[in-house]
Amino acid sequence: MRDPYAVLGVGKSASESEIKSAFRKLAKKYHPDANQDDPKASGLFNEVNQAYEILGDKDKRGQYDRGEIDAEGKQKFQGFSGGNPFGGGQGHAGDPFGGGGNFEFRGGDAGGFADFFEQAFSGRAGGTRGFGGARRPQAPLKGEDMRATLKVHLEDVVSGEKVEAIFPTGKRLAIKLPDGVEDGQTIRLRGQGQPSPTPGGKDGDALITIAFAEHPRFTVRGRDLQLRQDLPLETAILGGRLTVDTLDGRVAAKIAPWTSSGRTLRLRGKGLTQKGGERGDLLVTLQLALPETPDEELAAFLRERDKAKAAE
Repeated sequence: MRDPYAVLGVGKSASESEIKSAFRKLAKKYHPDANQDDPKASGLFNEVNQAYEILGDKDKRGQYDRGEIDAEGKQKFQGFSGGNPFGGGQGHAGDPFGGGGNFEFRGGDAGGFADFFEQAFSGRAGGTRGFGGARRPQAPLKGEDMRATLKVHLEDVVSGEKVEAIFPTGKRLAIKLPDGVEDGQTIRLRGQGQPSPTPGGKDGDALITIAFAEHPRFTVRGRDLQLRQDLPLETAILGGRLTVDTLDGRVAAKIAPWTSSGRTLRLRGKGLTQKGGERGDLLVTLQLALPETPDEELAAFLRERDKAKAAE
């Protein structure tokens, strides 16, 4: 994977807010719903999420900047703790190479020196291996991570019911969405990935990127939802109760007499879940709706009213 900073288009000195802003912009740009005809968009969407998984986490970002992990979050080999055992450092007592990194083989000594290396690395010298005696056992390897994009409906976000993610391997995992889950967020399930290839190793993780499906009625604004709602002419003039659809079902909203078109009602606690369990609000913008069938009686009344005004 490419450098996470390059993927998000930010510099290494970027602040947390700048990184988050860049992530949200790119996640929206490459979102699967907005790029159904572009087969490359899904890969770019996952790449953006992987980059944010590194840079959006303070600890992981520090590890990456120090070169301890790579762009996929995997540990890097840090080299020998004492430096290069053969290279160019200053000599010290007991150094068989006399303090230099340059070796010169002369005459018949070459065979003996080569034999020394053969013994040192092949384990022929006294049944040992290398300079440190017995060969050190290989550290257990972690299994490969698995990735999947899970498209969820807004109703799933607030219902508390489990949703199922399907991975390219065919594996299925049912998960409960956390409170405050965001569009484009990646959820890590530790130990749910590919098994370790070595005994005693840890299994890989399952990484699930959440993608909100476009809703036919609601628009997401942070943790709030927006909705445009028809307001009957009679209710706008006389007031009354207006039935409004929410993610939890229908509710009755109170409308004051002479309510103008364009007014916005706030239904508290009818938006998306927030961290901690609370919910955002539903903002309902009213738009005046005339009767589907012309009301001749109302039209006649308005004509008489206009005549009366003109006669004054």
